[in-house]
Amino acid sequence: MQEKWNQRYAAITGEPQASRVLQENHHLLPAEGDALDLACGLGGNALLLARSGLDVQAWDLSSVAIEALRVRAAREDLAVMVGQRDVLEQPPGVESFDVIVVSYFLERGLAPLLCTALRPGGLLFYQTFVRDRVSARGPDNPDFLLEENELRDLFAPLCLRVYREEGSVGDVHQGLRDEALLVAQRPLKEQAVSC
Repeated sequence: MQEKWNQRYAAITGEPQASRVLQENHHLLPAEGDALDLACGLGGNALLLARSGLDVQAWDLSSVAIEALRVRAAREDLAVMVGQRDVLEQPPGVESFDVIVVSYFLERGLAPLLCTALRPGGLLFYQTFVRDRVSARGPDNPDFLLEENELRDLFAPLCLRVYREEGSVGDVHQGLRDEALLVAQRPLKEQAVSC
């Protein structure tokens, strides 16, 4: 698996971009804190988080992606701690991050762990592919595609702040298609569990 991703990332040129969910909602980020770019790839999310003043960790299985991110972060003098890590075997610890970003990575079993990895008040930014697609973008394996509203349901313990999933409704040449995105917040300890 690691070799597949190493080959894929080695073939990519150009600067990595942050995911749409983070680009459009970065105004929700805290002024300071610890952030994680989980399954970071080439690190577009990690770079945006670091530019926003957060202390960033970026984890990925691919050594090629991690090294490319390390070089980019050093070039900009950004504090990004990179780590080659299988997040399925080593998920984040309980209450260890103020912000977690996940894009184009779906492992349903990690959802409860991501909820508890957020500190109270922490934010999750998540974006990935859905089954109700209007193009061939994304994986073919349905195990890596979300059912309708599944992203919202996976993170139901969190308070929903932003959710977008347009499916095949209306003019499919406009809007967010083939994907769902979510920003959700872990309730503060003194708040009720439901939002």
